[in-house]
Amino acid sequence: MFASVETLQDVNFYMPDSSSTNKIARFFSLFSDNSRVRLLSALAIAPLCVTDLSALLDMNQTTVSHQLKILRDMDVVTYERKGKVLYYRIANSKINDILLIGVEYLGY
Repeated sequence: MFASVETLQDVNFYMPDSSSTNKIARFFSLFSDNSRVRLLSALAIAPLCVTDLSALLDMNQTTVSHQLKILRDMDVVTYERKGKVLYYRIANSKINDILLIGVEYLGY
């Protein structure tokens, strides 16, 4: 049985436009990279600098900086300068909620 005309009209009305779905897809792609998920997980616990993140996650500083730039460009992380050092943190608590939902979904 096919959906009713009313149902199709409702779906069409509430469906995000192409520009919005592109932004949503880009946002969720942030969570498709192991390095970014590890960075976000660490930053969900405490603000950290690139040096600390690199040592903690056993990652090259260049890789950490590159991944943080991607996260900054999507406004997922922000930073605070203290002298010459930048301390990164999650920009919005909803990011931590998304991580936790993923963890719960997978049963960890």
